[in-house]
Amino acid sequence: MQIKALSDATGVDVETIRYYEKQGLLPAPARRSNGYREYDTPHLERLAFIRHCRALDMPLSDVQRLLTMLDDPSGHGGHVDEVVAAQLARVRARLQSLRALEKQLLRLRERCHGENEAGACGILEELVSAAHGEACACHPAVGPKP
Repeated sequence: MQIKALSDATGVDVETIRYYEKQGLLPAPARRSNGYREYDTPHLERLAFIRHCRALDMPLSDVQRLLTMLDDPSGHGGHVDEVVAAQLARVRARLQSLRALEKQLLRLRERCHGENEAGACGILEELVSAAHGEACACHPAVGPKP
């Protein structure tokens, strides 16, 4: 199949497929006599694997590690768990950060007292205060830099 068909089959953009090839994540395909790339089932399966890992928000370096382990099935599989555990830790840290962000936005939203003109909007007032380095509903005051 040509690169467009591979893209359609996996939902991965053509440029991304080329990038994965350049990064060594996807092996270079054979070329037809006209120079077009010719992908086959192993490319499709490997690209689907990469896409799934990326859907789990794994960095490409971790995807590369997993592919290396996949390519050497006799190697130590415990490292796979390490990759997934590291990703889980990143996700948990991001969730904690998002919860803090949610609290900040909720505090900011409390400054809204119905539909007002922009000049009387509590949210805008708070955001302007924060821009001036003053305390606002969602952040403490930003002190002067030493």
